[in-house]
Amino acid sequence: MAVILIGTLDTKGAECAFVRERLRQAGVEVRVVDTGVLRPPVFKPDIPREEVFRAAGISLDELVRAQDRGRAVEAAARGVTVLLLDLYGQGQVDGVLGLGGSAGTTVATAAMRALPFGVPKLMVSTLASGQVKQYVGVRDILMMHSVVDISGINRISRRVLENAAAAMAGMVRYRFQDQGAGTSKPLVTATMFGVTTPCVETARRLVEAGGYEVLVFHATGTGGMTMESFIRDGLISGVLDITTTELADELVGGILTAGPDRLTAAGLMGVPQVISVGALDMVNFGPPDTVPEKFRGRRFYQHNPNVTLMRTTPEENDKLGKEIAMKASAAKGPTAIVLPLRGVSAIDAEGKPFWWPEADYALFESIRLWKAPRVELIELDLHINDPPFAEAVAQKLLELMHQAAGTRASPK
Repeated sequence: MAVILIGTLDTKGAECAFVRERLRQAGVEVRVVDTGVLRPPVFKPDIPREEVFRAAGISLDELVRAQDRGRAVEAAARGVTVLLLDLYGQGQVDGVLGLGGSAGTTVATAAMRALPFGVPKLMVSTLASGQVKQYVGVRDILMMHSVVDISGINRISRRVLENAAAAMAGMVRYRFQDQGAGTSKPLVTATMFGVTTPCVETARRLVEAGGYEVLVFHATGTGGMTMESFIRDGLISGVLDITTTELADELVGGILTAGPDRLTAAGLMGVPQVISVGALDMVNFGPPDTVPEKFRGRRFYQHNPNVTLMRTTPEENDKLGKEIAMKASAAKGPTAIVLPLRGVSAIDAEGKPFWWPEADYALFESIRLWKAPRVELIELDLHINDPPFAEAVAQKLLELMHQAAGTRASPK
């Protein structure tokens, strides 16, 4: 069991030495990486700062002469990431623990985000009680508030650092004890929103009955980004992308965008995927007073006091249909698009607030026009939350995965 401990040994040397000792007492091997540039290290690290900056393509002397803190932090983050990935590839990283303020947190978490899901990652930071999205991203990084500044061993910092060392030791130990345990079923991802829950829940049960484990991601921006990262990591055997609503937020300017790369990972990795148009009738905003002035006069639905939904227009749906069709057409693996012709969400049905047949037609027609012939298009005269629709998308994904598995198994 080897834990990589990242810190600036000129300003956080005593604290790193303390944590290193506690980890060793717990029976964990420790390799310390020094990312400092100001003064000589308090103790000799296993990986010196010179090696870190060399991995970043710059010399320590050059950084010292430049006296540019921002450049030094950026280089340290890049260098540690390179070294950590190399060590991980050699099987020498069982966990990563970082200590730091803003600079140390930036450096250590950059390296942590480069590591795959499941590797224990713990950051003791002065920033952990605030907004940490930029540090965590879509990775399983545990942020631990240092409570006091990391600038000496006192009765508060001692307890925090002891708890951090114990937590890391526990995660590493449990990870080794648990190796080989648990399910060996292939993983499938699915996307869900409150307004598509009946469909996804039914489809999930059917796919799981087919011998798969299903990970459901809430399509709130971070959910879609996380799912895409799992696919890129090679962990996923099939994708049930029922709820592509994040594309609408990216296009129109809502708050739940997953970025421009949404709906690309499965295609790039050749993973079988079934795509639908769940909740593309809506763009998400916060309370009513947060809706940009340019949208005044549009059709809205107050989901709750903190969530305001705005209906997408025919013009927006035309663009969304083209985007889905183009991304599906670029996929390397088997891909199908399934359309629910009677509505794409719980509030897009006859008599419901977002029922707008012309807008839905624009979405469907754009997909029909722009998709490549090899992308299978299935149109069902059903609402997205009708049980037969869920059964159809689940069965289609099982069919595509079985076909892909047979192709991989067949001799060349």
